[in-house]
Amino acid sequence: MPPLQLTGQVLDVRRAGMYTVLSLTAPGLAERTRPGHFLNIGIGGEESALLLRRAFAIYQVQSRGVYGGSVDIVIGPHGKGTKWLVDRRRHDNLSIVGPLGRPFTLPKNPANCILVGGGYGTAPLFMLADQLRERGCRVDVIAGAATEEKLFGTLEIKRAASTLTVTTDDGSMGTRGRVTDVLEDVIERSAADVIYACGPMGMLSAVAAIAAARGVYVQTSVEEAMACGIGVCMTCVLPVIGEDGITRMVRSCVDGPVFRGDQVRWADVGTIPADALGAPTGGQ
Repeated sequence: MPPLQLTGQVLDVRRAGMYTVLSLTAPGLAERTRPGHFLNIGIGGEESALLLRRAFAIYQVQSRGVYGGSVDIVIGPHGKGTKWLVDRRRHDNLSIVGPLGRPFTLPKNPANCILVGGGYGTAPLFMLADQLRERGCRVDVIAGAATEEKLFGTLEIKRAASTLTVTTDDGSMGTRGRVTDVLEDVIERSAADVIYACGPMGMLSAVAAIAAARGVYVQTSVEEAMACGIGVCMTCVLPVIGEDGITRMVRSCVDGPVFRGDQVRWADVGTIPADALGAPTGGQ
């Protein structure tokens, strides 16, 4: 179904560690949402000089209620736009477009699944974990961050997981190290069939490499700057190998954000490989 453009109203603003969770009215949007979808939100109000929308992974949805449906997003304030957004209050209006992008693909039959999240990259994994469990899948979760305060929702996602493994770079919670330091052990213990990952690009690259070495199918939700979110501006392109073996520069916002981890050319992200279809030649 096509995405919706609507005016949503802030229902709730709550802190979750160093992050902020916004609940927004979104009639009709919740029913269209699948794990891995994202939405775009207008920033700064109608008279703001902040022209570009901001993209946020969808954390949770409620399809029923007094307001006809709601959607939750998780915000880590970094710049002027996200700081403006976390200052919103109940009943403030926001311009929303969504759901956008290609979501995760769920197994047709029960499978052993590992979900790997980095920081608040775990946000889209909550809906995914619930839907995998509904399909009879085993769900093992690895959540990592630089420090304990940068983890998101570990207690909540633990309830949907067969096991939860937490890592922090500084050892302030769980195992000291990165998610990739424990991933092979979790693959072994769970006899994993598929890995789903969302987080920083470096983490996704490392997870994809381990999955490839172990012969495990992997889906990655990439973190690329999406200025428009609808495939027009071309700021979020990255090199991906197609089923025909040809590398193309594809748009994360409409062709992703979920890609097969073994098809993304991680080492070439941020460049146009010389062998990519349509790449400029030396004579141009």
